[in-house]
Amino acid sequence: MTSSDYGSPTFAGWRAAASKEWHAYTRHEFVNRLGDGSLDRAAFLHYLVQDYVFLIHFSRAWALAVVKSESQEEMKTAAGTVDALVNHEMQLHVKICAEASIDEEQLFNAQEDFENLAYTRYVMDAGLSGDFLDLLAALAPCVFGYGEIGAQLKESAAAGTPYQDWIDTYAGDDYQDVCRSVGAMLEGAVAHRLGADPQNSPRWRTLCGRFETATRLEVGFWDMGLRGALRSENP
Repeated sequence: MTSSDYGSPTFAGWRAAASKEWHAYTRHEFVNRLGDGSLDRAAFLHYLVQDYVFLIHFSRAWALAVVKSESQEEMKTAAGTVDALVNHEMQLHVKICAEASIDEEQLFNAQEDFENLAYTRYVMDAGLSGDFLDLLAALAPCVFGYGEIGAQLKESAAAGTPYQDWIDTYAGDDYQDVCRSVGAMLEGAVAHRLGADPQNSPRWRTLCGRFETATRLEVGFWDMGLRGALRSENP
């Protein structure tokens, strides 16, 4: 599953064009420590708080994808992804943080770290200044990357890691189904707008660049997570 393209040759092409960045993202030290259980708990909680705020903006970006859609299927998948984010993925954050006495109001009102600001505003700008494909290229690294990370950690995580709930969320059928749905939508959207040979389209390089930038911002988000324990001690 770790090499899955989720039914999307476009995603596979974008990932190959950003192979160095993709490896740094999906094999990051933060990810490895989730798997072996050595990640500092304060760092994990700091990441979860920031990721909750990220998902608020990410949900808004997917809502913008509904606006940018040009077919009923695109609208259904974009709307379904908003539902998955707001009513399912974010609840993982609420549950784990509640166990650490961090309530949902604190999550919603948390101050954003700079890495979070940079990433979320980049995604929104891609959607506001570009079209549906520009937005999807900026959204794709998060959607597919977490699916790939969840799948690889399901196979490699140490028994008894305290982060098993997190791993199970992204390795689970519900999230993997979201990745496959988005992959199918992406292929249809690309074929509709760029034709049967998108890699020879004048827009291909630009879309690859958007995907690569968003992937680098994902790496920065993990870096932020690793520094979370220090930031928690020095707010």
